[in-house]
Amino acid sequence: MRALPIVLAFFPTFVLAEDIALTSAVTAATLYPQGATVTREIPFEVPAGQHELILTDLPQGTPLDTVRVSVEGVTMGSLTVRNDFVPPRSGDDDAAIKVAEAEVERIEEQLRLGLADVERITLEGNAAEARVAFLSQLGEGEGVAELDVSALRDLVGMIGEETLAAEQAALDARLRADAAQRGLKDLREALEKARQALQALVPEDKARAMLAVSVSAADQTQGMLSVTYNIWEANWQPVYDVTLERASGQLEIERGALIAQGTGENWRDVNLTLSTVRPSEQTAPGQIWPWQRWIEDPAQVRSKQLERVQDFAMGAAADVVMEAEAPPMVEEAAAAFDGLAVTYSYPSKVSVASRADNVRIALGDLSTSAEIVAQAVPLTDSNAFLMAGITNDMGELILPGTAMFYMDGRFIGRQGLELIPAGAEAELSFGPIDGLRLTRTVLDRNEGDRGIITKSNELSEAVEIKVENLTGEAWPVRLLDRVPFSEQEDLEISWMAKPRPTEENVDGKRGIMAWEFELDAGANRLIELDHALEWPEGKVLR
Repeated sequence: MRALPIVLAFFPTFVLAEDIALTSAVTAATLYPQGATVTREIPFEVPAGQHELILTDLPQGTPLDTVRVSVEGVTMGSLTVRNDFVPPRSGDDDAAIKVAEAEVERIEEQLRLGLADVERITLEGNAAEARVAFLSQLGEGEGVAELDVSALRDLVGMIGEETLAAEQAALDARLRADAAQRGLKDLREALEKARQALQALVPEDKARAMLAVSVSAADQTQGMLSVTYNIWEANWQPVYDVTLERASGQLEIERGALIAQGTGENWRDVNLTLSTVRPSEQTAPGQIWPWQRWIEDPAQVRSKQLERVQDFAMGAAADVVMEAEAPPMVEEAAAAFDGLAVTYSYPSKVSVASRADNVRIALGDLSTSAEIVAQAVPLTDSNAFLMAGITNDMGELILPGTAMFYMDGRFIGRQGLELIPAGAEAELSFGPIDGLRLTRTVLDRNEGDRGIITKSNELSEAVEIKVENLTGEAWPVRLLDRVPFSEQEDLEISWMAKPRPTEENVDGKRGIMAWEFELDAGANRLIELDHALEWPEGKVLR
C-alpha cells in the first residue's frame, strides 16, 4: 500500500496534465490590399508535466487551415482547432463599454425625472384653468338673480379675485413648463452624444473559435505562445494629398493609408505593417494548352453546324461534342509589376474597431519639382488645363490611390492617382485655366455637313484652332489634336498643318500631334489643320 509514494519519490517533478486557459488579443497584423496576416502572442506559465494551452477567443470566422502555432520555453505536441462546440468564454464585458452604458443610463434617468417635472407643472396649469372655467360658470347658476345687492357684490368680487389668481397660476405653470422643457434640451443632446459614444465602441462578437495546444515541460517554466493566421476581412488603400506651389514649382505628396477590418473583434494597440502583396489575386502564371488546327471539306462543316442546331432545338445543347478535346483557353492577366512588393512598417501601435473604423495613418511626405504647362485639347475642351509634369526622383514607388489635389493652398478636386514607379514620368492635372479659351472650328461648312466635303470615294476637312490668353500672364502651352491614320494601302490619307506640329505620334499614338509654344498675356494663336482621304470606288469608309 505504500508503494505509490515511494514511486512518486523518484519523480519529484511529475505533475498531472491540466488545461490552462489563456486570454489572447491581436498583437501584430500585416495588411494587404485585401486580407491580412494576424499574429497573437500570449505569455504563459506552466508547471512541469504535460498540459493543454487553450484559447477560446479566436474570431469565429478564422480560417482554421491557415492557423500556424509556435511556442517558446516548452515542447509543443498536438494542435486542435475548432469553430463549433467551443467552451464558453468569460462573460466580462469591455470596461469602456460598461462605462459608456452606465453614462447612457444615468442621462436617461435624468431625462425621465425632468419630463416628470414638466408633466407635474403641466398638471398644475390644467388645474388652474379648470378653476377659471368653474368660476366663469358660477355666476350663471340658479338663485344668483335672487341675491340682494350686497350679496351679489360679494359674489362678483370673489369670482374676480379667484379667477385672477387661477389665471395667474395657469400662466405661471405654462412659463415654468416652457423653462423646464428648454432645460431638457441639453440633456437630450448629452444623451445623443452618450449613445453615439457607446455605438462607437463596437461590442465584439460573442461567437469565437478555439485553439488547444499540447505542451510539455521538464520544470515549471514561462513561455510564449505565438499564433498566426490569414483572414480576408481586412484591407488598406493608399490616399494622398498632392499640393502644388505654382511660384516655385514645388510639388508635395502627403501619403497616407486608410485601414479597415471586420473580423468581429477590436484591435487595440497593434503593431501594423502594410504590404502591397495581393494574396487574394492571381498568384501563379496562366497555362497554355495545345492549340489544334485542322482543315475540313466545307460540306462537313455545314453538316456539323446543322447537327448542332438540331441538338440545341431538342434541348441537348449541353451534350454537343466539342471539336477540340483540349482544355479551354485561359486568358492571361498581364502583371504590371512582376514580383514587385512594397512594405510599410508603422512606427506606432494602432487601434482599429471591427466593422466601424476607417483609420487613416501617415506614411510620410515626398517632394519633387514640377514643370508647369497649360495643356489644351480643343477637340474636347473649351479651356486649357494646368498640368504639372514630374519625374519620380523621390526614391519611392507611388502606389495607385485616391488623391486630393491642392494648388497654392486652394482645393482643386479629387482624382485617382496612377501608379508612378521610381524614375518614371507622370503628368498631374490641377484643374482648368478659365482664361485660356479654346475654339475648334470646321471651315467651309456645306449644307449642315460641318465643313466635311464628301464624294463617293473622297473626304476632306479643314479645321481652324484658336487659343486665347485672357489670364493677364504668359503661359507655356501644349496643344493636342489629331488627324486620321490608315493601315491600308488603298486608303490614302494626307494632311497639312500650319504651323507644323512640334511632335507627331505623341506617346506612340498614331495621328496624335502636339504644338508647344509660349502665349503672352492678351495674345492668341491660330493653327490650321487639314486632312484628305481617298479610296477606291465601291468601297465604304469606316
